[in-house]
Amino acid sequence: MSHPLDIACDESGAEGEKLVGGNSDVFTHASVLMDARAATACIGELRERAPTPASQYCAGHVLRDKHRAALLWLLGPRGPVLGNVRVFLTDKVFYAVGKVAGLLQEDHEPRLGLDPRAVATAAVLYREGRRAFGDGRWTALLDSFNYLLRAKNGQGVTTSVEETYRLVDALRGADGQAGEIMQELWRARPRVAAFRERLLAAPYVFPALDPLIPAIVRAVTCWGTGGPVTVVHDRQTTLTGERIAQMRELLGGRMAGLHLVDSELDERVQVADVMAGVARKVALDELTGRGDPALTELIRPYVDPASVWGDERSRDLLIPGEVISR
Repeated sequence: MSHPLDIACDESGAEGEKLVGGNSDVFTHASVLMDARAATACIGELRERAPTPASQYCAGHVLRDKHRAALLWLLGPRGPVLGNVRVFLTDKVFYAVGKVAGLLQEDHEPRLGLDPRAVATAAVLYREGRRAFGDGRWTALLDSFNYLLRAKNGQGVTTSVEETYRLVDALRGADGQAGEIMQELWRARPRVAAFRERLLAAPYVFPALDPLIPAIVRAVTCWGTGGPVTVVHDRQTTLTGERIAQMRELLGGRMAGLHLVDSELDERVQVADVMAGVARKVALDELTGRGDPALTELIRPYVDPASVWGDERSRDLLIPGEVISR
């Protein structure tokens, strides 16, 4: 049996299951295939090119305008990470819309990622919803479903199927495809209510809306084509022993283990932190129409083609190949 491949991982933009109205509309997860010596050399070179007195090197250090030359070196063909890093992007709003669209499936159950059957409907609603409903009602709809689909929210905010469906009722008369989807959602109310009851009675072992675990599963799938993978990950309270065990079972032996470490003590994880943070900044700027063409072109080779992304314009610039949302 081959020795497991070690990958180091970290994320940027994580807010648990809060997908709407948070600090960032983009979540990124980077996985790095580098040994300790190469990672130490990479961080050492970054400290030379973009100095900081901080004990842990982070994306914010190299993202400063005065360190642009260091950033271009890091991402460019002469840098140390090309071919050794993969970044999975998640457009949080599209992810939330995809979860709402998944409720239209008659056999809907909690699942990792998006239901492939719901992606086409999600794309239509994502594209048309804001224009059809207006900014305020569109955001209120997504925010309400965001809380409805969480077993625990940790913020003291509660909602009910009745409250959420008052919004659906107000929107189902809108023109176009967005209004038609709201009409379908209105008819699905009994199924949504039953799903909410099951969610509260027996929460799914994985947080239904948190993009972190699907991103880890995707990283293992990508790197593990030739054998099992061991994941070294920055500490995350989401990654409990039970969830790690369930991921290993789900992956059928492709994940040999997952170990949580202090990123300050592991330069491989620091490289993952830097790449996740840089990718999030570049992707968020492109999503909001403030993209830096040079950085967008440089980050593209690192981006996983299966990234979950709704905006067509920025997707074409950021993500190589065909996008398969999972």
